Amino acid sequence: MKAYEIREANGIDSLSLIDQPNPKPGHGEVLIRVRATSLNYRDLAIVRGGLAGMLKTPLVPVSDGAGEIAEVGAGVTRFKKGDRVAGIFTQCWLAGPPIQNMYATSLGGGVDGMLSEYVVLAEDGVVHIPAFLTYEEAATLPCAAVTSWNALVTEGKLQSGDSVLVMGTGGVSIFALQFARMIGARVIATSGSDAKLERLRKLGASDVINYKTNEKWDARVIELTDGQGVDHVIEVGGPGTLPRSINAVKTGGTVSLIGILTGAAGEINPMPILFKNARMQGILVGSRQMFDEMNRAIEVNKLRPIVDRVFPFSEAREAYRYLESGAHFGKVCIAI
Repeated sequence: MKAYEIREANGIDSLSLIDQPNPKPGHGEVLIRVRATSLNYRDLAIVRGGLAGMLKTPLVPVSDGAGEIAEVGAGVTRFKKGDRVAGIFTQCWLAGPPIQNMYATSLGGGVDGMLSEYVVLAEDGVVHIPAFLTYEEAATLPCAAVTSWNALVTEGKLQSGDSVLVMGTGGVSIFALQFARMIGARVIATSGSDAKLERLRKLGASDVINYKTNEKWDARVIELTDGQGVDHVIEVGGPGTLPRSINAVKTGGTVSLIGILTGAAGEINPMPILFKNARMQGILVGSRQMFDEMNRAIEVNKLRPIVDRVFPFSEAREAYRYLESGAHFGKVCIAI
């Protein structure tokens, strides 16, 4: 079989297409014929060498993938051959609160990921995917969708009538917009592109803000909410945007820190958090239980993930470069 591998992460060109023996499932394991994967910013950071101390090497990258069960090992009870499935991001986090050292079993990081024709996973680390989704759509779910679900629903306790601020048009932000609207919440969205803002409006954002032409976008958020601020902020920028996110959240509201697109270094004044009695929560994807709960909601509401572009397996590097360009709206996928 063919797979992509990173031996020394020093940029997108360090992705190598290799031949490997076809794997066989052991006791309690399933063999998945991968049909599609999707990329996250984390995958770009990994291939650039940004998470080198946290990775196994050599590494088959990419956390998100979907396919069908090609073979089941002895003792498997949750799946049968032909089932349509996806792997969960953190293979050891099945339910309950986050567990210690969970990153060690994260696909495409602590263990080999999904950018391969076949993968073997423990049956506990796999979920059924909604029947109406394509493999490309289902491949967008394990990281970005579960992260948004965890932030807004599991931890955020989002209610109809709440207000949510989402940033940009990456996977997490788009899923947050879709889930918030599904639940009946108001969404305010930001982007640096007027064309993308119009697409966000068509997806259900009640108000949109161009952060390039309106640098003080947090003040605009407060204005749009009658001086109150929003109940929830989906914060994907990191230190470069976090102070404005804290300003934009209402008293008693929640800021979910998910991404670090502006980098990892910076200073944050804790006083506004204190005086607002605001909640700051770090979100590292979620458990299998959250994935299953989210899938049931997706199935009932027939929610379709937003796939921007699908690249063939032979053009995986080009898919990474497209993600790197920032031109995407929603998810970038690779068909296998």
